[in-house]
Amino acid sequence: MTVVVTVLIGPSAAHAVDPFEIQVYDATVGEPGRPALELHINSVISGRRDAAPPELPAHRQSHFTAEPAFGITDWWEVGMYVQTALLADGTFEYAGSKLRTKLVVPGRPESRLRWGVNVEVSRLPDRYERDVWGGEIRPIATWSSPGGAWYVSVNPILDLSFARLEAPSFEPATTVLYVIGGLMSAGIEYYANLGPVGGWLPPGEQEHYLFEVINVLAWKHVRLNAGVGEGLTGASNDFVAKMIVGFR
Repeated sequence: MTVVVTVLIGPSAAHAVDPFEIQVYDATVGEPGRPALELHINSVISGRRDAAPPELPAHRQSHFTAEPAFGITDWWEVGMYVQTALLADGTFEYAGSKLRTKLVVPGRPESRLRWGVNVEVSRLPDRYERDVWGGEIRPIATWSSPGGAWYVSVNPILDLSFARLEAPSFEPATTVLYVIGGLMSAGIEYYANLGPVGGWLPPGEQEHYLFEVINVLAWKHVRLNAGVGEGLTGASNDFVAKMIVGFR
């Protein structure tokens, strides 16, 4: 009901594509009763040098996020993010935290499609999110080709502000990967911020990014995602590097 009401209130100032968690979700959850941990590391090597106060410009920020998670059932996982930032002047500081819950439809062997949704609530310092309190609703849809050579995941994200009644921002994320057995995969990830639903930003003010990525799948308890991304509009950061290391 809250989402419907905020859409009807009207457009708002745009949020940015999340600079701490550059990831396209899949429709799986961790094994019930087993903990997991992901470390997200990314750096805005060349980025926006301006920002609306009190937020900080993204240029030369590096972000380090710990994401512990725990599988509750074969369709439910809970987790959280603890975010930190290294600024251009050498300052290292706490950058907020998030709580999340992820629900999926258990997969069937004969089905190439999988579905799920991730819901988050966040409280970030206003230097990183001017509204402080926020959240996201992230539907998840994935498809694997027969034989598993191709993998596609789509996350049509709604980014929410709890500081005021406003339309959520639409931030789609997508990945297309070519999978080499159980060894690795390579492909692209796409992220965007199109602005508030019903009050879309002009094309030049939208954020669009294309990342070239690889995923190492061969290790039994460790997974690695790494890539570099280019901003495609003037409102985007020019060049971003990212890495995610997952432990199960």
